[in-house]
Amino acid sequence: MKKNLKKFLLSLIIALGIIPGCAQPEKQDSQMNSYIFATTIIRKEQLPDIRRLAESIRTFGGKFANAPLWVFAATDDVLDDSAMIDSIISLGVELNKFSHPEQVAWLYYANKPYAAAQAETLAVENNSAILIWVDTDTIFLMEPEDFILPNNIALAYRTVMHNRAGSLYGRPPDTLWRRIYELAGLDDDMLFAMTTQADRQKIRAYFHCGLIVVRPQKGVLRRWAEYFTMLSQDSIIIEQCRANIDKNVFLHQNVLTPAVLNILKRDEMIELSDRYNYPLLFEKHYDATAPFNNLNDVVSIRIVISSDKVGPEWYKELVGPPDKIDWLKDRLFLGPNVH
Repeated sequence: MKKNLKKFLLSLIIALGIIPGCAQPEKQDSQMNSYIFATTIIRKEQLPDIRRLAESIRTFGGKFANAPLWVFAATDDVLDDSAMIDSIISLGVELNKFSHPEQVAWLYYANKPYAAAQAETLAVENNSAILIWVDTDTIFLMEPEDFILPNNIALAYRTVMHNRAGSLYGRPPDTLWRRIYELAGLDDDMLFAMTTQADRQKIRAYFHCGLIVVRPQKGVLRRWAEYFTMLSQDSIIIEQCRANIDKNVFLHQNVLTPAVLNILKRDEMIELSDRYNYPLLFEKHYDATAPFNNLNDVVSIRIVISSDKVGPEWYKELVGPPDKIDWLKDRLFLGPNVH
């Protein structure tokens, strides 16, 4: 009788997954319909990128293949291609409008923080668990399983690809970064070190805004827009951005740093591996310590260089699954100076 009771209890423990003395893993989000992909478009020429992004999610996204993809446009003229729009909508893409303050329009990519903030607002209204904010030149080649965040994690990020506008760790920040840190109330203890993906530089915390996975209820992306509005009106920052093109181009991304660090603690965020946001053939135009041509085990790639940098037989340099290389060959670098 006692032996049978012990066997029964042991079977019950195994069935319930309860092992005495061992902590149970954090529960993870499992409903894929509560995950939203989102991006923004600033010019009509990006419409093929939107379609390619959607195709990649539907083709290679695994459990995420049917997740919604929201596209945010500030003006109607960027959507002025009825055939392309019909093709994009057929892939389950939802088009949305957003606006940004007129006074920031002189800054490059000023649209991004406000489009992301609008996406986050809608995600909260839709009770979405996770918002995946990406740039339009993103392509998924595998299921992004790491987007299923543990319950104690509110953000997954990638560092920037190279140190074109970052702040070197262990050295004094430049005037622009120093002003951002001052106005946003960031101190050295908050600015942990990161290593850039391509040129392997050690820099202060600097999040890549081309791929960021957030719990929308935390408000990181809405805070991004608030900080961009505030910091872009500062006289010192304006002077820096008018004098230096790189500082103008990357201010929107710089401002993401205080938005993240003033809301989340370090143990509430995780860094995604270099399988994500992999900058395909990056070395063709920018400094890199190694070539970016190996697609084996890569989850998502970025196309940040144009066709004139790679040559007509660029695909022959790639290493990886032949079916994925063929898929990319049919969709990348199909015209002069395009992605």
